[in-house]
Amino acid sequence: MRPIRVLVAKPGLDGHDRGAKVIARALRDAGMEVIYTGLRQTVNQIVNAAIQEDVDCIAVSILSGAHETLLPKISNLLKEEGVDDILFIAGGVIPEDDIPSLKERGVAEIFTPGTPTTVTIDYIKENIRR
Repeated sequence: MRPIRVLVAKPGLDGHDRGAKVIARALRDAGMEVIYTGLRQTVNQIVNAAIQEDVDCIAVSILSGAHETLLPKISNLLKEEGVDDILFIAGGVIPEDDIPSLKERGVAEIFTPGTPTTVTIDYIKENIRR
């Protein structure tokens, strides 16, 4: 069986990618194949890359405060493209109060600062559909 493939993305104008690089390294160390798209990706770039790369999971890192706008747009575009087999998770500085609404709008799980990388790795392994 091929390794789990994860697209790690930084949407919007957020210029900080240390967290994304930390999670990308941890996922690689756990045996996953990681495609890191780099900074300042549009919603379309993220979804298109996920489809082209045939990933099992999209992991978005967001610190800019635009999570209420960008994350639902990614979820909606996945639905519009007929993609229902990619696990969509996010991490970063996202207020606890915003998490329930983001989950209702298509984000499977949110990982806030301080979450051990092992928690994210285990979540992905337990929740991807193969």
